[in-house]
Amino acid sequence: MNPTHFDYEEQDGVGIVRLNRPDRLNALTFDSYAELRDAFVTLGERDSVRSILLTGTGRAFCSGGDVKDIIGHLFGVPDEALYRFTRMTCDLIENMRRVEKPIVAALNGTTCGAGAVMAAAADIRIAADSAKIAFLFTQVGLCGADMGAGWLLPRIVGLGHASELLMMGDFISAARAYEIGLYNKVVPAADLAAEGFAWAQKLAKGPTMGLAVTKRMLNDEASMTLGEAMQAEGWIQAECMKHPDYKEAFDAFIEKRPKNFSAKVSDRLSQHAD
Repeated sequence: MNPTHFDYEEQDGVGIVRLNRPDRLNALTFDSYAELRDAFVTLGERDSVRSILLTGTGRAFCSGGDVKDIIGHLFGVPDEALYRFTRMTCDLIENMRRVEKPIVAALNGTTCGAGAVMAAAADIRIAADSAKIAFLFTQVGLCGADMGAGWLLPRIVGLGHASELLMMGDFISAARAYEIGLYNKVVPAADLAAEGFAWAQKLAKGPTMGLAVTKRMLNDEASMTLGEAMQAEGWIQAECMKHPDYKEAFDAFIEKRPKNFSAKVSDRLSQHAD
């Protein structure tokens, strides 16, 4: 990838996406939304990437849509143009959930608006102790359920906390976000980069297929009945038991050595995803 609106590198199986517009608190533009939307599709197709680390530069992770470059340009535009923009923002979040690789968000500072929803769309959130967060859409007269926040947040923090965050739109501290389960871990700001990469690196060394279908099932079972979930989990686990990673884990245990998960997602399961 050769992005123009964020920095990208790969280390030890981790694809690192770093928002790098610190003078604007990493605010998003029309073009950066589109590039990020497409990037998560590309990352899903890159065999060299086994996990994704999403972070920011400077005092913010992401402050949402740029007031000048986006909000100021949306007044008075045709309905079609408005919907095209809001649909694009939703596509970004959907692509983050649909990429069947773990995403770790390392929240280095202020996280709000679209940045907060991107954080929620990640599988794991590691935050600096300075990383306050707000889903501030109602504060600017918009629906709190924006970009999938109404789907994501109740599943992370429960309906009561989600209602508070989306209706009040206030910033909460890193300590409070951790308390309600929004953040998985809070660390000193100086330790965030190493901690975020360590989590992403550990996931990158994990079983590619096992992690892919775990994320798939977490997405899909949200709309299943108990019986449907049992049927789906029974099928998916049987497929995993035929995959080389299952035998590798057993062999590593018997031979008292580290596991080496190197196999891809099976074609049968890739076809099922389509």
